[in-house]
Amino acid sequence: MSGSVLHDVLVLGALVASAWLAGLFYAFACSVMPGLERTADGTFVEAMTSINAAIRNPLFAASFFGAPLLTAGAVLSAVAGGGAPATPAAALALHAGAFAVTVARNLPLNDALDAGAWAPASARGGFEVPWRRWNAVRAVLVTASVVCLGAGLATG
Repeated sequence: MSGSVLHDVLVLGALVASAWLAGLFYAFACSVMPGLERTADGTFVEAMTSINAAIRNPLFAASFFGAPLLTAGAVLSAVAGGGAPATPAAALALHAGAFAVTVARNLPLNDALDAGAWAPASARGGFEVPWRRWNAVRAVLVTASVVCLGAGLATG
């Protein structure tokens, strides 16, 4: 496989994995969390802890880890091929930002909710608004990475 073809395959793979991830964050922002907002505190906490457990699966891991890894591969293949890595590098920076938000904000909130140390109203009160805010940030960052990767494919 030539360097150019390999690069295109890596960018396309990164684009697809990134789109899956952006779609997941978007779905939470526009449907899952607004739907759960309408539930009782205990139902909300039970549903989110169940979602937190269910999302730890190979399909999610494929996009969550695969998108930035494939994007990094696209950056390296562009550099190795003597091309300009600007669009995949921008996408990689955006993925790094989304990963940092996930690790620093969303996961600690998930862990606190999963610990079940508080009554449902207290747990929900400390979780819902900040989690939604940081999820929206992740959605924007990963969506922007999709735009970068798409632009990279379009311009060659």
